[in-house]
Amino acid sequence: MNLEHTAYLSLGSNLGNRYLLLQQALLKLQDDRLKVTDASAIYENKAVGFDGADFLNACIAIQTTYNPLLLLQRIRTTEQELGRERSEISGYTSRTVDLDILYFDDMVVTMDELTIPHPRMTERNFVLKPLADIAPQYYHPVDHIDTRNLLQQCRDKSSLRKTGHILYPNRQALFGQLQFLAIEGNIGAGKSTLVNMIAKDFNAKMVLERFADNPFLPKFYDDQARYAFPLEMSFLADRYQQFTDDTSQFDLFKNFMISDYDIFKSLIFAKITLQKEEFALYKKVFNFMYNEVKKPDIYVYLYQNTTRLLANIKKRGRDYEKNISGNYLDKINRGYLDFIKINPLQNSLAIDLTNLDFVANTRDYEHILGLIETRLIEILSEGN
Repeated sequence: MNLEHTAYLSLGSNLGNRYLLLQQALLKLQDDRLKVTDASAIYENKAVGFDGADFLNACIAIQTTYNPLLLLQRIRTTEQELGRERSEISGYTSRTVDLDILYFDDMVVTMDELTIPHPRMTERNFVLKPLADIAPQYYHPVDHIDTRNLLQQCRDKSSLRKTGHILYPNRQALFGQLQFLAIEGNIGAGKSTLVNMIAKDFNAKMVLERFADNPFLPKFYDDQARYAFPLEMSFLADRYQQFTDDTSQFDLFKNFMISDYDIFKSLIFAKITLQKEEFALYKKVFNFMYNEVKKPDIYVYLYQNTTRLLANIKKRGRDYEKNISGNYLDKINRGYLDFIKINPLQNSLAIDLTNLDFVANTRDYEHILGLIETRLIEILSEGN
């Protein structure tokens, strides 16, 4: 039977988006045999031993059933996934991410490929300072001195700056930094399905569009020219009312809100369906309402090609959707992409689903979560 071990790791980066890489490293490390239980603050310091960009450094505590060598392999795999290239040339170099085992229980390990405790940790205040955040009384199994005193005795007095960045121990904690996530897409793109999956996995409040109750929708698909304006005005009024009600009421028992639409979709659809004069009038009303509604922290657009959209629409078998044309869906896709291009300040993320099936394939679902995760970390890094 495998026993659970406690280990402490150091994390560093001085290439690329350093905070993004540290957070990604923490999340990628975890699997069914490794769990991060604590994380220090993140500190910035000059490169030591070579000329290079400043580092961000942190330490984490983990619980694991890996033995030390298997943990080392897990670490090396994670570094490689994040672009770390180990050189055969001796000496220090810049790196996307650098992960080291500091302690593993109270073991003392001396091997060619691994030494525990880390042989140089007591000489580095950029290791001891973050370690003291999470393990101040943890005793070095060779020196028999706790971290707090090792830091006081350390001869390395180089400058450290505590940053405002926070390392989140798991994806749930990271996604909890969201207030509002919008999943958008064309008719039949799968946005409602994805919203349900994410809401279930991350304890989010769902804001779902109630489109099936609109009395003008079946009539619109039969006679677009006649029913376009009343349909779009009806949708706008319903969306504004629902959106305002749902997004203004936070659920204390949920981590964030997630919707399968953003109210801006009203303008996208209206531009396609309305005549020029109708659209001008519609836009005036829309702009007033849009300025009042809550904007998402991240706006995700799910792109599906027209062939798959038509297949999905046929599969769900809604009678009033049977006459939707491929040309109409193409125009909607272009409308969404134009919206993303002309709104650069919007935290947008376009995901191409052409070769993905996030319902049937767990890897595809994980891929989508990873893209959202990366965009969220980027946003958090911009705020510090």
